[in-house]
Amino acid sequence: MRTLLIGLLLCCSGLAQAAVQTREMPYTGADGTQLIGYFAWDDAITGKRPGVIVVHEWWGLNDYAKRRARDLAALGYSALAIDMYGDGKHTEHPKNAMAFMNAALANSAVAKARFETGLELLKAQPQTDASRLAAIGYCFGGKVVLDMARQGVPLAAVVSFHGALVTATPATPGSVKAKVLVEHGAADSMVKPQQVADFKQEFDKAGVDYRFVSLPGAKHSFSNPGADAHQGHGLDVGYQKEADERSWADMQALFKQVFAD
Repeated sequence: MRTLLIGLLLCCSGLAQAAVQTREMPYTGADGTQLIGYFAWDDAITGKRPGVIVVHEWWGLNDYAKRRARDLAALGYSALAIDMYGDGKHTEHPKNAMAFMNAALANSAVAKARFETGLELLKAQPQTDASRLAAIGYCFGGKVVLDMARQGVPLAAVVSFHGALVTATPATPGSVKAKVLVEHGAADSMVKPQQVADFKQEFDKAGVDYRFVSLPGAKHSFSNPGADAHQGHGLDVGYQKEADERSWADMQALFKQVFAD
């Protein structure tokens, strides 16, 4: 009996352990920059599954971006948080974040190449169904995934969470292949109302299949529980649980739609 009880306890303990696995994946950008991705998958799932790219906030490839990759893996996706800055660097200071972001966006061709290199890395993983791909991004990353959609990167869907909406490469009729979801905080002072209006006009004119969700009372960075810690830097940001949960649910609904068998 004692042996049986021990066996049951060990079995239950094993079942309680997370099936999500992760590993860092060094790779090289087209411009020679050394990059470090963070790959997550559920090893309890057999066979290939849709792949999702995660693009970090302007802070860089930090724990929050990695957590979102794990969250996606737990939902049954093959997820890769890519590195848009190089060497996996990240910061907690807005001045450094601004410098990193501006450098990454200085050359749109390089930015696109870094994204596409990450996408090819995700496609090459044995867990990934390379025919079913999507991308999500936060803040800076939201802008990146929207720009990738604008530039015709072959993705089934892109989701922007409190992302910047301005662009140097507007969508044109037929350029966007992905279904687009924008989760925007209605109280986001970093994205001006005119920018929202211009974005909607741009996507309407281009005939993009998109949905724009304005989340009541939500500020910039509404999805990140660590956002409140940055208020000390004078940033008008803040976490909102309701907006976080609703936007994540919206994303899941879109993915179920585009990845339906």
